[in-house]
Amino acid sequence: MPAPFKAYDIRGKLDTEITIDFAKKVGQAFSTSIKPNKVVVGADIRLTSEGLKESLTQGLSQQGVDVLDIGLAGTEEIYSATSHLKLDGGIEVTASHNPMDYNGMKLVREDSKPIGADTGLKEIEQLVRANQFEAGFEKGSVTKVSIRDEYIKHLLDYIDLKNIKPLKIVANSGNGTAGPTIDALEAAFKKLNVPIELIKIHHEPDGSFPNGIPNPMIVENQKPTSDAVIQHGADFGLAWDGDFDRCFFFDEKGRFIEGYYIVGLLAEAFLQKHPGQKIVHDPRLTWNTIDIVRENGGIPVLSKCGHAYIKQVMREQDAIYGGEMSAHHYFRDFFYCDSGMIPWLLIAELLSIKGQPFSSLVESRISKFPSSGEINRTIIDADRAIKHVEDFYQHDASVIDTLDGISMEFCNWRFNLRKSNTEPLVRLNVESRGDIALMTTKTNEILSLLQL
Repeated sequence: MPAPFKAYDIRGKLDTEITIDFAKKVGQAFSTSIKPNKVVVGADIRLTSEGLKESLTQGLSQQGVDVLDIGLAGTEEIYSATSHLKLDGGIEVTASHNPMDYNGMKLVREDSKPIGADTGLKEIEQLVRANQFEAGFEKGSVTKVSIRDEYIKHLLDYIDLKNIKPLKIVANSGNGTAGPTIDALEAAFKKLNVPIELIKIHHEPDGSFPNGIPNPMIVENQKPTSDAVIQHGADFGLAWDGDFDRCFFFDEKGRFIEGYYIVGLLAEAFLQKHPGQKIVHDPRLTWNTIDIVRENGGIPVLSKCGHAYIKQVMREQDAIYGGEMSAHHYFRDFFYCDSGMIPWLLIAELLSIKGQPFSSLVESRISKFPSSGEINRTIIDADRAIKHVEDFYQHDASVIDTLDGISMEFCNWRFNLRKSNTEPLVRLNVESRGDIALMTTKTNEILSLLQL
């Protein structure tokens, strides 16, 4: 879809794509398309987010929609408010981990169902472009509300607080939106005598991002969390992106842990409590997740990448949990939505129950299924490049799957190669069965094939 309308949300450059006038039109178009009575809005800490939210609110109320404003909030707080208050939709103003000169919006309808390219966003785009909206509505009300207490209570319902052993955890909010939620959880821990000590760094929300854009996937952004874990002798470390719908982990040695292996840990955590349940995963890296799910009596279910697809499959399959290696984690009891707070609470409980260091929980899995991590390449003719790789390997592959890009499996290794849904990139992931050298060799081989 043309910028700033993407496959899953709205994101674009400020002043040229994302403007105050544009935000108002999105509000009007959302009202026209969804026909809601009540909608919740929130915003991240970016310097432009509050103004965009006010203009968005104006567009909504002008079309007769009553607006509940929860102020500074993460995207999952919009999900929580929409479903908890039984509203007709919700909109978060955020550019998540994008650069300073970006902003955007994430939209949901009733029951926190995502609005993406295939589920209403194209219609909203068409309405924005046409810029023709009905007039004569009685202006809707605008009310400031808070649902954080209910949201925090819901988060804590995922774990048995009596299981928690003393833990020291580094929490890096990246000066994004996570800080107030961390403070609220910390207050709840103290009130309930939960022995979790939080060491907070880059904590205060600050839209100027004095410590860099909150994007823990950038290697240089990982160092402060890693250093703090080592300095304080923490049990593990956490870092979030700007709207904290993604949570990233560091073990007690300060090592960044790929999201792929966290999916396996969370699947195990759920299946130990709820055996026989379905676990949804994406096709980029799969063997570790499938192995753990089956070992723990669960049923692995494959889905295309992207929150709209994962959520749809979870609803269809009534899956208890879904995970993507990109650090998006989805929960049936959280309205089938993704959360950046629920994962670390579950990991804290799992560590407490097992009584083992974080590294020991992941090292055996990394050794069993070593992976390349996601490698991105900008390629002009992505379809041709992917077809070239497919043709090279197709006669040797035991499994060829085209659900999302091309996945090919061989005796001791596999890969997934796909076009990004949000950026002009080709994304490669390779894994093997316990053979790092093989995985590395095949990764380099595919990268060479991509250089047409």
